[in-house]
Amino acid sequence: MNRLLVLGLVAALWAPALALAQGAGSPAPRIFPYETHVEKLDNGLEVVVIPMPSEGLATYWTIVRAGSRNEYEPGHTGFAHFFEHMMFRGTERFPANVYNEMMTRLGADTNAFTSDDLTAYHVSFTAADLEKVMDLESDRFRNLSYPEPAFRTEAGAVYGEYRKNRSNPWFLLHEEIQQTAFDVHTYGHTAMGYEADIERMPEMYAYSKRFFARYYRPDNVVLLIVGDVDVPGTMALVKKYYGDWKPGYVPPEIRPEPAQTAERRIDVPYDGRALPIVELAYKIDAFDPADRGRVAADLLAELAFGETSELYNKLVLDEQSVQLLGAGADVQRDPGLFEIVAQVKDPANVDRVLAEIDATIARYRETPPDPARLEDMKSHLKYAFLMRLTTPDRVASGLTRIVSATGGIDAVDALYRAYAAVTPEDVTAAASKYLVDARRAVAVLRGAQ
Repeated sequence: MNRLLVLGLVAALWAPALALAQGAGSPAPRIFPYETHVEKLDNGLEVVVIPMPSEGLATYWTIVRAGSRNEYEPGHTGFAHFFEHMMFRGTERFPANVYNEMMTRLGADTNAFTSDDLTAYHVSFTAADLEKVMDLESDRFRNLSYPEPAFRTEAGAVYGEYRKNRSNPWFLLHEEIQQTAFDVHTYGHTAMGYEADIERMPEMYAYSKRFFARYYRPDNVVLLIVGDVDVPGTMALVKKYYGDWKPGYVPPEIRPEPAQTAERRIDVPYDGRALPIVELAYKIDAFDPADRGRVAADLLAELAFGETSELYNKLVLDEQSVQLLGAGADVQRDPGLFEIVAQVKDPANVDRVLAEIDATIARYRETPPDPARLEDMKSHLKYAFLMRLTTPDRVASGLTRIVSATGGIDAVDALYRAYAAVTPEDVTAAASKYLVDARRAVAVLRGAQ
């Protein structure tokens, strides 16, 4: 189906919800189409409840605002990811086998992931079982219990996962580019941590207890509950199961990254067979919908390197010399990276692809994009976001990084209002500010021949 037709259909489907969300006389239109209830408990726990039609389904996300960013003490990286594993080890009340059995009987789907700024735990289930799920989830966050032998076993499993991931060329490249781009900030290591620290993790049982006590506190957690739920009943359960959880979050002592003044280049050898991958990683400001340049950079990424870009058409579609091309910057609490990545089919073409990327950047620094194309891209970003909001779990996953970065969901509407205000000149200014050689690290991964 034609993309413009799809977007038009989505606009028509969402129009009533958007009109309702705006309300008469409201100061600014809302983009997010569902009713939201946000409430903070006395202990600092932020709760976001989003009722939506979902045929009796719901999802329950516990977002701990602690990821690799929080691992600031030398020799102690990898613990945010470690607890992604350890949180399934159970409590005295609900040991791991009991927790798993109960979730299975409920037909619930549970999982978790760790990133730079967060660790998220999510459960999808039948909304009628909300209290049972909340009982289980609140207990493990408040009362996680594990003896040292279990800790050692899980730490060993984490090291095994790390070694397995190192066999993936994309993981290897990501690890190397982070270490190259950052000198002092904790974004310099991945969510898994440095290998030497992971290898020594089994000896750090006492430290693990301190890490958990420092970050797994209500004043560092956001509950995101979406689906066929009612707000008063849900909030009553939250207060019942979390109301006396003791606060005590201790912020990490993160050193700000000094300004980069010269380009950095690395070659990343890979022992296995792989197509060459090039990555250009530019320093960029932290996520902030009020920062016009930072917002314009998102549009710049799509205009210059997205699937409708001139460069994509040339390298991927016409020449078929590049397997993959894309760009973007993550939603992050601190200044991070704007990354441009290309997977090249022929090693002999690596330098030419880098030159094509540089030429594209130079053009966007000098010439504003076509206003009509920019407006199309704004529309595409907005309706692509709305099209993903089809199930409770997809709604929650689409909000998670913004919730982690800001502590709530107000930034969603602010971001899409900011996109709407971006001008062609803003895009050029963003390219001129961020995409300069002195702010970048360039990496080329080459596989064994």
